Amino acid sequence: MHTRSLRKNRNFKYLVAMLIFLILLGIPSYIWTKKNVTTLAGRYNSPMTPIIMIPGSSASSNRFDGLVQTVNRKYNEHHSLLKMTVHTDNSITYSGKIRANDTQPFIVVGFQNNNDGYSNIKKQAKWFDLAFNTIKRRYRFNNFNAFGHSNGGLIWTLFLENYFDDSTMTINQLLTVGTPYNFEEKSSSNRTQMLNDLIKGRSKIPNDLAYYSIAGTQLYTDDGIVPLGSVDAGKYIYEGTIKHYTLITLTGDKAQHSDMINNNQFINIFHQYIVGNGVNNPNSPDSKQSAIANN
Repeated sequence: MHTRSLRKNRNFKYLVAMLIFLILLGIPSYIWTKKNVTTLAGRYNSPMTPIIMIPGSSASSNRFDGLVQTVNRKYNEHHSLLKMTVHTDNSITYSGKIRANDTQPFIVVGFQNNNDGYSNIKKQAKWFDLAFNTIKRRYRFNNFNAFGHSNGGLIWTLFLENYFDDSTMTINQLLTVGTPYNFEEKSSSNRTQMLNDLIKGRSKIPNDLAYYSIAGTQLYTDDGIVPLGSVDAGKYIYEGTIKHYTLITLTGDKAQHSDMINNNQFINIFHQYIVGNGVNNPNSPDSKQSAIANN
């Protein structure tokens, strides 16, 4: 009897020891799992849909300060503004901030090397990918709207073709202004190397994208810098690849290349399709008028 009692006591202690060991073993695994589930939940359920903007050559991350102020004032909205500059050593400097609970902030990405030229634009697309991944990790959003002015549209196109992963992220709407897909060439029959490369990579662009390309026609054939035919060449990249492609032409006051982002028609289009996802603010002074001429 005494031997049997000792055996039972020894078995009980063994079971208790095993239970403690399993609990101690499971705690780190539980913490790791909980942390990663929380991270994934934040990433895939974030209410944030930022508007990410890229300026053109020779422009800094301050390029759209006036546009953001105008949108906030005109539509009585309160979007915050974060500006990033990617340097040639891959470091990033910041200005401004995203306000807590702002579900639709503006984020502008500029470059220390903001020079023109195909080789530089390819470098800028790579630097933009660095900035994009940084803000994606920091804010854990899963969808966004995009805007590019001039060469900013080329950077977006190169990014979508070479770096963007649409299995974890959704780009809803893309709007560009004065983007020279064929540089200074007026006729698409004279295709630059860049245009040929972009056409070749078009299959990698997300097919559920809605894209609006704006061309200025101050002189009926160009916006003073970029030929209408060069902007229109974007159709060879996007049309038939994505769900919706529209070419929009601006005329009249401030239809010149650098002034277009101050054009009232442009601001209405920008707000409707990038801020409003295609639904204009019913309280807007522009809500009853259309500024779009589709081609």
